Amino acid sequence: MPKRRSLRMLLFVAAAAVLVFSVRFGFADAWVDQYALPASAISELPAIANPPTNVPKADPVPDIPQKLQAAVLSNRVTEYHISVTLDEQSGSLIGEQSVTWTNPGRNAVSELYFHLYPNAFAPGSTFIKESKGQLRGDKMKDGSYGNMALTSLTTEEGETLMPRLHYVQPDDGNKSDRTLVTFRLPEPVKPGSSISLRMKYTVKLPDVFARMGKAGDFVMAGQWFPKIAVYETAGMRGRATEGWNLHQYHGNSEFYSDFGIYSVRINVPDTYQVAATGFQTKAPAVSGGRKTFQFYADDVHDFAWSASPVFEYIEDSFSSPGIPGVRIKLYLDPLHKDLKDRYMHAAKSALAKLGQWYGEYPYSTLSVVVPPAEGNGAGGMEYPSLVTAASAQDSNPGYELERTLVHEIAHQYWYGLVASNEFEEAWLDEGFTSYTEDKLMSTIYGVVPNLPVEASYMTHPEPLNQASWRYSSSGGYAENVYLRGKLVLSSLERQVGDKTMSKIMRTYFQKYKFKHPSSSDFQRVVESVTKTKWTDFFQAYVQQGQMADFSVQTITTNKTANGYESIVLLRRDGGSPQPVSIWLQFQDGQSVRKKWDGVQSHVQLKLQSDTPLIYAAIDPNTNVVLDNRRYNNYLKGDIPQEKRTRTVTGITQIIEGLLGTMAW
Repeated sequence: MPKRRSLRMLLFVAAAAVLVFSVRFGFADAWVDQYALPASAISELPAIANPPTNVPKADPVPDIPQKLQAAVLSNRVTEYHISVTLDEQSGSLIGEQSVTWTNPGRNAVSELYFHLYPNAFAPGSTFIKESKGQLRGDKMKDGSYGNMALTSLTTEEGETLMPRLHYVQPDDGNKSDRTLVTFRLPEPVKPGSSISLRMKYTVKLPDVFARMGKAGDFVMAGQWFPKIAVYETAGMRGRATEGWNLHQYHGNSEFYSDFGIYSVRINVPDTYQVAATGFQTKAPAVSGGRKTFQFYADDVHDFAWSASPVFEYIEDSFSSPGIPGVRIKLYLDPLHKDLKDRYMHAAKSALAKLGQWYGEYPYSTLSVVVPPAEGNGAGGMEYPSLVTAASAQDSNPGYELERTLVHEIAHQYWYGLVASNEFEEAWLDEGFTSYTEDKLMSTIYGVVPNLPVEASYMTHPEPLNQASWRYSSSGGYAENVYLRGKLVLSSLERQVGDKTMSKIMRTYFQKYKFKHPSSSDFQRVVESVTKTKWTDFFQAYVQQGQMADFSVQTITTNKTANGYESIVLLRRDGGSPQPVSIWLQFQDGQSVRKKWDGVQSHVQLKLQSDTPLIYAAIDPNTNVVLDNRRYNNYLKGDIPQEKRTRTVTGITQIIEGLLGTMAW
């Protein structure tokens, strides 16, 4: 048989085998779902009144999935089919959706709860009250409010549920807060059964603030649609009984939702380009000066999109060990069009390391959006398979470009795949991501953190396993959740070693991807890998909000018949026990190193020497990264007792003289 004909025959047979296999094992539907929306979703697109007549602009080639995603990776509790239209004149979104929820528990459920996050931007909301209209260095413009209005809610049979709606405020009782709504169902949803509802709504976008809004022609739609709350099963995150996890949108909090399927149609003016979670299923349809994009994503717990007529679009394919094939798509502000190589290098390098360290990135796309300078509030945010970089403030930024981008890409693992409850234990996302960010910046760019200096910034340590709105302030939230959270992981790494820590992190990711773990779940992984109990460590640093504090308390030196006797009192005033080293320097140039296991709250050293003890320093190698009071780690011993004081200045010079300076 001719070679070409043989090849054709083999391809035919292979295609037939794939089709039979797909039908046999139920994968055919997955194939269809990835390439086309159901008829019910197509019929949901709202009509456009008086559409503009702009000339269409060329679009990037739509994504073709890199592979058939046959496996179901998550429990897929939710399924959304959404159609949304951007009304650029009024700055509003007009949306409708069909949403299906499957009861994952063992009890029948009579009520559903939805997060209406855009109502956080309405006057009197808890978010506005707690943030005072400021977040991450941005300030909400006066009068630039936003909101979400549900205009229709029906069952599949057409029964309206609107009269049943009522808003709830389980956290603070603020009756002006409308970020959480509930309604009673006509019939309870039995365990394992599903219910489908149809909803229509409008969203008034604020000027870009707190991850969402509009800035000129730029739009960032994050947390923009009615989203079902998480129904937690018994045992999940230590829960004794099953039930809804219910919280309002707070000034500090981010988000928490279940994994599912998203099929989304986005209608915009035909001059716009759209970046979104997932991939395009076909080329955009253009009609009457409008353009409709279709996106699909499965096994994700959120969907976000951004649009602009001036995006500079660049894409490239990338694969490496752990990264089987990803289309990296850049949507750059024009000011940064000449920085495309920096963005692409950072994205590829970060994905490669994350895949190598933790495991496979399961999605076929990763989109990077660079907001304009006036859209700064939308920058530095993570969504499944889509991240926003720092806004384009100038044409030649420093390493903040790479640092922000690798941080957000690291979120793809610790937020996107290991879906922690950011309402209640935000450090499991932000602390893990900040720790990974340091690893990425060090490995890729040689930019090394100065952890002892960073620890000194900790002025008000608080527990990590508390609700985000319970922190003393927004600064206290950031200080603990981001900084202290990563220091806790760095401290753990110093005690178990790099190799074991890598195993801990990989094991945790592999065990809890597509799940919702807790701090206790992470502790169990640590104990399983190390074969050691870490109760004291987690109680001190996660549950109680402590910092370490090792100090040289006193030095007493007396002349004896054979030389000198020195008594050094060491104390541990905070944190959990861990071994530390002690440096003892004598007048004749001799030095002695000793080890203290740190188990006791204090220990006394008795030393015999030919010459007086000049000074004692505890932890001179700065291995105790959670020690934020290093000024008491050093004490001189050659001055009279009544005048002996701690020397704040000089400790840095002494330690640096011994060990060399550390670089950022």
